[in-house]
Amino acid sequence: MTEPANPVPPFGSDGAEPVPSPGELLAEVDRTGLKAAWVGRLVMTALAVLLVVVIGRFIRRVDWSMVWSALSQLSWWQPLLLFVLVLFRQVANGAPLMFNIPGVTLRQAAISDLAASTMGVIAPPPSESALRIAMFRSWGTPLSLAVAGAVMNSVTFFLIRFSAPALGFLVVALTGRSVGLRWLDVISLLIAALLLIGLLLVVRTATWARWGGLQAGRLARRLRPEVDPDAWADACAAFRDGIAGRFGFAFPRALLANLVMLMLDATILFASLRFVGLTTDQLPAADILIAYLFAFPLTAFPMSGLGVVDAAALASMVEAGGPAVTEPAIAGLIIWRLFTVVVVFLLGLIAVGAWRRASGRQQPMDEVAD
Repeated sequence: MTEPANPVPPFGSDGAEPVPSPGELLAEVDRTGLKAAWVGRLVMTALAVLLVVVIGRFIRRVDWSMVWSALSQLSWWQPLLLFVLVLFRQVANGAPLMFNIPGVTLRQAAISDLAASTMGVIAPPPSESALRIAMFRSWGTPLSLAVAGAVMNSVTFFLIRFSAPALGFLVVALTGRSVGLRWLDVISLLIAALLLIGLLLVVRTATWARWGGLQAGRLARRLRPEVDPDAWADACAAFRDGIAGRFGFAFPRALLANLVMLMLDATILFASLRFVGLTTDQLPAADILIAYLFAFPLTAFPMSGLGVVDAAALASMVEAGGPAVTEPAIAGLIIWRLFTVVVVFLLGLIAVGAWRRASGRQQPMDEVAD
């Protein structure tokens, strides 16, 4: 598949961007919306804590001295290898932006993705989107294309996130393992299917795009009376215009990049578990992959599902390997989270600082979020 010669169609006969643009709508998020985002985050966090407690009841009491003993087995070169894997993971995670936004380099895509990930931890949505778009604007990307590409990046990631259990079911079938309660992950697959259908309908025609935006706006107006459904329809149509001409080229490549990111993330978990002494006899690679793939949709919770994903993955690994794997599995999960959450957060701070120095921006990060 080759990139089309004219990947981005004009927005109008005079080349002007539609009004209102998605970026203008994003900039109009008021304090009420931010408060709602904070409330949503608190609710999700409370639910995450509840899930950890419920799942934790099925895990026996942890001997933390054994966890520390497992952590102490790390050799000096192993954290360096994990760091390199994290760098590749983040490049793959940002690559869809390069495909979705014309003119964006892989370096810019990776820097933007790192910065947005860090902003997402510091402040609620849409702060990470605002920062991402501000970065692309500083690199000369038109506002409408920056917004459309950022939205498309999120949609692609959510498709991979909720489709991950499909790979889990495949591994279960190939290895003859029991599905058990994992049938509940069919819900995740249904979410992914609805996302894909909605995306294809929006891309298909401008009429479908406007209709989808209008219906979503009407639904949102039930919760917030000040929402203008027509403005949502305009924004959805503008999004469609920003991606339609490039969709056939960008979408499959973006999915592939996210799939590579998924496998690199699983590789980091696998390496972390092996580094703390979990052998193939104790916990085969297939069981690690199954635990990871079925837990991955839970990264939708705050801070990449910190605590929830780990508890679900641990429960799956203990079920497969027995109680003896509990402590080393916890040690491996701690290392995995240290590199995929904490290290990524620090890299994001560095990315934001480098961008601000390069672009000459002096405003604090909270102003970008506002």
